[in-house]
Amino acid sequence: MTTHLNPITTPRHELRAEKARRNQEAAIGAFIGKKAEIDEMLARLQALSDDHFNCHPDEINWADVGTLEHYASLLKRITDSAFGEGEHAE
Repeated sequence: MTTHLNPITTPRHELRAEKARRNQEAAIGAFIGKKAEIDEMLARLQALSDDHFNCHPDEINWADVGTLEHYASLLKRITDSAFGEGEHAE
């Protein structure tokens, strides 16, 4: 339920508290949306990995290795940032 406070009759501290509450609700909604987006990407990557990145063992070459090396370096940047490791270590 959304309450609309009258800015003329409502004390400022109540207006600020209501604005902060609405702002936090919006932030929670955005956070949940981004988390769902990340979960979907991770699920797709896991499925691709389970399928050996669409590579047949008899057809793997150095280009495939280079592609995986690129993917691994991008993921390492993410994990280093998330866990405070590598260049993000304190």
